[in-house]
Amino acid sequence: MLSIFAMYAAAGAVAGILAGLLGVGGGIIIVPMLVLCLTRQGIPDALIMHLSLGTSMASIMFTSVSSFWSHHRHGAVKWVVVRRIVFGILTGTFLGTWVAAALSTPILKGFFVVFLFYVGFQMFTGKRPRPGRQLPGRTGMFAAGGTIGVISSLVGIGGGSLSVPFMVWCNVPLHQAIGTSAAIGFPIAVAGTAGYIVNGLSAPNLPAWSLGYIYLPALIGLIITSVLTAPLGVRLAHRLPMERLKRIFALLLLGMGTRMLIGIL
Repeated sequence: MLSIFAMYAAAGAVAGILAGLLGVGGGIIIVPMLVLCLTRQGIPDALIMHLSLGTSMASIMFTSVSSFWSHHRHGAVKWVVVRRIVFGILTGTFLGTWVAAALSTPILKGFFVVFLFYVGFQMFTGKRPRPGRQLPGRTGMFAAGGTIGVISSLVGIGGGSLSVPFMVWCNVPLHQAIGTSAAIGFPIAVAGTAGYIVNGLSAPNLPAWSLGYIYLPALIGLIITSVLTAPLGVRLAHRLPMERLKRIFALLLLGMGTRMLIGIL
């Protein structure tokens, strides 16, 4: 058990540094690492993506608090937007875990590959949508939140790759869009964690120390080390050529996506 915990602690350390260095959500890094670690551990293939997504969601529930609180102290969270979108976020995320539970590992991997390509292209080009409209009304915000929640639950992320472009498109200033997205990530993680626990309680062949689709040894290792190493990544971000690093990381994401796609085929 000690060697297993050490493996996930090492994965969390890398994820924390990269998240702090590149300003990307932890899920996009954590999920592929969990897939690799769970595979090396000999977990049945049918469970690997479900455990990876659920455990990633649970880790974000812990790590997102310090992030959105820091943005809040700098006045970068538009709480009115959070209040208007949160019900759709909670509903979509929780329902998305039911969809994920019904899908096979190859389909979930395929969906994640598509998302990796999307994020990789977005990071490589640095493109963001041009402000073209105002935030929609109650129904529109519920629909947007539901869509962001469903997709986030299917790829195990806090939603920043989706909510930031949406808010920028709706004329929310970039720094407020990032801060508000960090606040939205917490309810996404809570609903996603609850959904993956509920949907995994009756799943067969789960490894010991699992709570539904949350693998606790991986969760503990990820939380402890990623929280400790994320500030190191932030400090490195102020010393290294960020644009070049983001493009290199984008190519890494595209490479991971291609490798996962080959594995599916």
